[in-house]
Amino acid sequence: MRKEIAIKLFRLLKMALVILMLIAVTMLLISSQVKNKGALFFSELENLRPAQAVMILGARVYGDGRVSLMLRDRLDMGSRVYSEAKAAKILLSGDHGQKDYNEVRAMKDYLLEKGVPEEDIFMDHAGFNTYDSMYRAKEVFEAKSLIVVTQEYHLYRALFIAEEMGIEVQGIAADIHYYPGVYLKNTVRELAARSKAFVMAKIIRPEPRFLGETIPITGDGRATDDLLGQD
Repeated sequence: MRKEIAIKLFRLLKMALVILMLIAVTMLLISSQVKNKGALFFSELENLRPAQAVMILGARVYGDGRVSLMLRDRLDMGSRVYSEAKAAKILLSGDHGQKDYNEVRAMKDYLLEKGVPEEDIFMDHAGFNTYDSMYRAKEVFEAKSLIVVTQEYHLYRALFIAEEMGIEVQGIAADIHYYPGVYLKNTVRELAARSKAFVMAKIIRPEPRFLGETIPITGDGRATDDLLGQD
């Protein structure tokens, strides 16, 4: 009896391992496809074509309003792209789902201190994830062309989603500093994130958590100031 139970348990374990291996292989294949497609739209600053807006994706903001190192690098690179006249506007997309946590406000304040005119800064308060950010960029802000700025590990996925949305997209990596620990953790998480992005952008295409009235990126960015992510 014990032997039969042991055999059954062994078979179940073997089956579970096979399933896990199949899942892992599938995720690796999808990740590779997302990365390869996203890489097609990478560029260097001097090679960027003009676009409607520079899109800077949000990241961690501290309780006192300071931006994290990764986010600061994104903002520095994005403002450089803007100052080089590669785009007329800047679109900040981040998490402002709670009154006491506002990525886009901190991002805007940082850019204002660098001398970027307020009317050229658009705030997407409902960019809770990369998929929502890209969907809203097209449908809410009516962006037809974007230069996306984020770290390299994230840029592949962002560009993949944007291209699937029908946006004329380019990307530039903001890896100005080395991010010990954080970078490694996020790189590993990208395996699952890319698989999710593939399914959402290429197969099911759900609406983001919030949509709302359009705010054309060609207008005045001050119309988006201090709106909680409820539009």
